[in-house]
Amino acid sequence: MIKILMIEDDTELAEILSEYLEQFDMQVETAEDPFIGLSTLATSKFDLVILDLTLPGLDGLDVCKEIRKKYDIPIIISSARHDITDKVNALDNGADDYLPKPYNPLELEARIKSLLRRHNHDFEVKELATINNPKKSDFELHEDKMTILFKGEALNLTAAEYGILSYLIKKDGGVVSREELIYSIDVISEDTTNKSIDVIIGRIRHKLGENSKEPRYIHSVRGIGYKYTK
Repeated sequence: MIKILMIEDDTELAEILSEYLEQFDMQVETAEDPFIGLSTLATSKFDLVILDLTLPGLDGLDVCKEIRKKYDIPIIISSARHDITDKVNALDNGADDYLPKPYNPLELEARIKSLLRRHNHDFEVKELATINNPKKSDFELHEDKMTILFKGEALNLTAAEYGILSYLIKKDGGVVSREELIYSIDVISEDTTNKSIDVIIGRIRHKLGENSKEPRYIHSVRGIGYKYTK
């Protein structure tokens, strides 16, 4: 489990990013106040810090300096401040990466993994082990017959349900937006609403015997869409 400290006063954004990163075995602890963030970093071990620059009481650049004085830990700046001077100052004061808001959480995930690979050999070894020992799926997709087997039994799916579930399976863990599902699946009309996609997902979960609050296979990614997990 990767442990991340996020110092961010936008609580809604922090919650969205935390929920998203949890899908990739990343546990995020958030702090709205920079002083609480520094105190948390002093009392717990983390693998990486995500730091906003515009914070109450203490500028994020000063927080970055304090972290770098005491800890050898990767720091990603996540900021709405687009001035090149802020970016240069952040990198000069110890930040490893600078991600201007708004951004796709997919990019944040990729940058986190890239930084951890450079800083932590153990992370690279764990990733390699996962690749070499892939988890067997409970699903078998037979596109020629437009059939999906679940634990050896064929699922009774409508064309739209088959389209969505097969698309998620082929994405193999990638996050898919509702809009992508609407425009990528032939049997789904482009006039379909996001709410209709949620209804179809609900029907699929029901046929899989899933609890929507604690799903095993199809996870909601707040503000984005869905993600399939083996």
